Amino acid sequence: MGIFGKWLGGGLGFVMGGPIGGLLGFLVGSMIDSTTGQVTYTTGSPSTRQGDFGMSLLVLVAAVMKADGKVVRSELDYVKKFFVGQFGTESARQATLLLKDILKKDIPLRDVCLQIRNHMDYSSRLQLLHLLFNISVADSAIHPSEVEVVEKISSYLGVSSNDFRSIKNMFIPETDSAYKILEIERSATNDEVKKAYRRMAMKYHPDKVSTLGEDIRKAADEKFRKVNEAYNKIKEERKLS
Repeated sequence: MGIFGKWLGGGLGFVMGGPIGGLLGFLVGSMIDSTTGQVTYTTGSPSTRQGDFGMSLLVLVAAVMKADGKVVRSELDYVKKFFVGQFGTESARQATLLLKDILKKDIPLRDVCLQIRNHMDYSSRLQLLHLLFNISVADSAIHPSEVEVVEKISSYLGVSSNDFRSIKNMFIPETDSAYKILEIERSATNDEVKKAYRRMAMKYHPDKVSTLGEDIRKAADEKFRKVNEAYNKIKEERKLS
């Protein structure tokens, strides 16, 4: 069933209008013609739709890939490999075809991000940011310009600076990265550490994005696992029980 069974099968809403619709309109339309008619279009949904999330992710991935001024074959291969791991071979194939077409276009990044921000819940926006970092570091050679674009995307999406720093440190560790993942300072008391862990575990719990489908929920497990790893590291350092 491919990408349109997994992502668009959950419905398309806000991405069919605005700057994202301008980028994707004819591409989505041409591919929907070959599906089994299971794609639905919705507006006013109280939670983020699978199709809206999938299309938003592809557009933002393209923006990050174009950040250093060139897109090489190896980057596409890494992205396809990532999609295979997350969504399966057929979904990855169709997503890669769409991505290649999006890469040929000029992406109005700020306008695209504001459209997403105005229609997508905060937990889903955090998951978008996490996946963008995941893809950026996939080839173990993240370019500074890519980090800069991801940070710009984060700001446009309305993600707090603490949340951005938390997710960034899951992929690009800095000094005291475990504390930054939990959004606290090293000077925090043991009680504050425990409270921060509970708060972050709730914020990044995979169930927060369960409406996006099992594939995205599984991808969200990584954020949750990184929070636990950070907490366990601090507990070990402080000899906490």
